[in-house]
Amino acid sequence: MGVIQNNPHNFNEEKNDTRQISENKMEKMKIEDNWLEQENFDVLQTIMMGGDLAWFFNNCIVDENDTSRFQFTHTFYQNFQPHSEQFRILYHVVEKLQAVSMWRIKANLRPKTSKEEFYADTYDTIERSSFHCDIGDLETSPEKLKLWTTSILYINTNNGYTEFEDGTQVESVANRIVTFPADTKHNGVACTDKKTRIVINFNYFKK
Repeated sequence: MGVIQNNPHNFNEEKNDTRQISENKMEKMKIEDNWLEQENFDVLQTIMMGGDLAWFFNNCIVDENDTSRFQFTHTFYQNFQPHSEQFRILYHVVEKLQAVSMWRIKANLRPKTSKEEFYADTYDTIERSSFHCDIGDLETSPEKLKLWTTSILYINTNNGYTEFEDGTQVESVANRIVTFPADTKHNGVACTDKKTRIVINFNYFKK
């Protein structure tokens, strides 16, 4: 097998193929505002931002070796089965997603940050997690991973956002949901204008 770096023509073709794959993924992204019925969302938001839901400290976000970043999480569903008694509060969400199989449902809470850090060769006043796919167990099987879907439901409005490898940014707006193929790498960016940024991540197989 030849070394592709030694053939500029093939190298360019590979870069174009990679760009095309990325563009195809982004074409499948869907952003919907006012997604849940307002009454149902208000109930969910009150619980998620209230004092009765248990949040668990994670001393890293994606990379276990990077302990400079942290978040709080609540896992409602894990490995195809309920993981929390509070799973019932997501009934209206799961029903609307029309999922036939659910791998994980996890809420993330990132506290407000004002920390200036060096990231991606630029100074940024907002903390970011690393680019990743949520269903990490399937990353070694790309054909299986791309059959799954990831959705992120934003619980509160703030200046944090979800960022994708191609530079696309989806702002955190309450009752907004973004849906995309599970093999699309993304990261979460903390907020600086509210006490917390709260989202719920859904990883599932659609009808």
